[in-house]
Amino acid sequence: MKNLSSLVNRVQSEADNQDAVVRGTSSSSNLPSIELEEEVIQKGKKDAGLDPEHLEFTTDTFPADGVQEEENDTLRIMNETDDAEEANEEEKNMTLLEALRRYPKAAFWSILVSSTLVMEGYDTALLNSLFALPVFQKTFGSVTKTGSYEITSKWQIGLNMCVFVGEIIGLQLTGFMVEWTGNRRTMITALSFFTVFVFILYYCNSLAMVAVGQILCAMPWGCFQSLAVTYASEVCPLALRYYLTTYSNMCWLFGQLIAAIVMKNSERNFSDSELGYKIPFAIQWVFPVPLALGIYLAPESPWWLVRKSKMEDAKKSLKSILSGSGQEKDIQVNITLEQIKLTIERERIEEKGEGSFRDCFKGVNARRTRISCLTWVAQNSCGSVLLGYSTYFFTRAGLATSKAFTFAIVQFCLGIVGTICSWLASGRIGRWTILAAGLAFQMVTLFVIGALGFSSSSKASYGVGGLLLALSFFYNAGIGAVVYCIVAEIPSAELRTQTIVLARNSYNLMAIFNSILTPYMLNEDDWNWGAKTGLYWGACTAVTLLWVVIDLPETSGRTFSEINELFAQHVPARKFKTTKVDPFRNAPAATDLPNDEQRSLQERQPLVPKT
Repeated sequence: MKNLSSLVNRVQSEADNQDAVVRGTSSSSNLPSIELEEEVIQKGKKDAGLDPEHLEFTTDTFPADGVQEEENDTLRIMNETDDAEEANEEEKNMTLLEALRRYPKAAFWSILVSSTLVMEGYDTALLNSLFALPVFQKTFGSVTKTGSYEITSKWQIGLNMCVFVGEIIGLQLTGFMVEWTGNRRTMITALSFFTVFVFILYYCNSLAMVAVGQILCAMPWGCFQSLAVTYASEVCPLALRYYLTTYSNMCWLFGQLIAAIVMKNSERNFSDSELGYKIPFAIQWVFPVPLALGIYLAPESPWWLVRKSKMEDAKKSLKSILSGSGQEKDIQVNITLEQIKLTIERERIEEKGEGSFRDCFKGVNARRTRISCLTWVAQNSCGSVLLGYSTYFFTRAGLATSKAFTFAIVQFCLGIVGTICSWLASGRIGRWTILAAGLAFQMVTLFVIGALGFSSSSKASYGVGGLLLALSFFYNAGIGAVVYCIVAEIPSAELRTQTIVLARNSYNLMAIFNSILTPYMLNEDDWNWGAKTGLYWGACTAVTLLWVVIDLPETSGRTFSEINELFAQHVPARKFKTTKVDPFRNAPAATDLPNDEQRSLQERQPLVPKT
């Protein structure tokens, strides 16, 4: 890899050579002009103008300018390709410390944007915890056969479905809004609406009002779900991509932890007061204003700006993302811009799409969409739903309400530790390995939880609680965190937002299925499976793991340009890790593929710049 110092020297040398060529061309071009002038003077006033000899001279010289222009265009394209390759190689070989030194501002802006997910994590944990809060049960619930109060299964299902329906609507609206206004303005608009919608939850006096509030608040959450991951993947280099995209999972956990602490306080101090659920709702007003101000100051994604042909704005965005100064920074900005531009241009040449949702299901993008959607569905098909019902599950498992809330706090702390362990592991093993290993541990844990469900002893109940803590760790060390990175890497740059929207909505559809099924599994007035639920989710996790082995590729250590080329060559999932590609040349180096899967140079379209 050439470092920036060598690039500076190369650029300076090219500039000097160009100046020399210009001076030489100027001096030599004067000679034909002088000779022509002398010939004209010698001929005098001839009506025929120049004689054939001079006509021959003029026809030879004027086309030379066109030839020179073509050569200059060819040289420019070659230089742009060289710059893009240079940026690609530099990104691949950049260490974590070097990335932090060059891109501290990119990391900061990414963390800021991803922090919007704290609100979603907070409310997701809050809603399910409210089902176990005595004052909420008495105010909005009904009396069970045993004489206690409980939110019925139908209302639990309905309220959770309201969240998912609102998120689906918000996600689809986000896909269209981003195309018009960009990431920043879309998120600021969503934060503004969210601030207003919280009033409905705070002043609710019936479950119907809670349902309306949940639908409306969930629409901005849908925006945060897609744009937080998209923005993080597009402003940071490869060395930081895993950490900043999976930080979204950390934000979810922060939100859930805050909700657990708030609900613990409500259970202890406001168990018989309406403040027990009003204060948790009111806390949501803390987040939007500071986040909106920060996002207003953040730069727009350079990838979005290039897609919209706003090259100068993209250059300004890169300058605000990169640290440093002087010629080295300018060169880094230019070669990164060329890398982004050529990557998007190549996508447009190969896919010939319009950047719409329909294009996500055409050609090679259909495979990318399928993988992205199933990857996010996998988060909901591996028993993670039990973590969302942890407080309620603990109480049904036989634990006191106060102890159940304490277990929930410990569970989220272990989830944070699990995500940090995932960060540490990412430097040594790939995304696929982290995800597959996490699913394997989850599967075993869920089967053991299910087996303990056949015992009614208090020790078995505590054993279930302890294993749910272990499940939280394995989930967040594996699929819980790594999915955010994978779904950001799999889509093409042209369709990244649309593909992530579809993938997250697939997640929400699976979540709707879970929200219908799980309350019936857990409630004592329905199926009353209790901990036996673990057997069902253990089997689902096994099926999910099988799909991962067959269809999910390894994208670790690959730039977006290389991932594009791997999909364009139809590389099988298990060969992604070893196949070598040259994303900016006409002839890809697909030597690791079987003969029937290799593409010849004649089958590839040449890369030409847009006019």
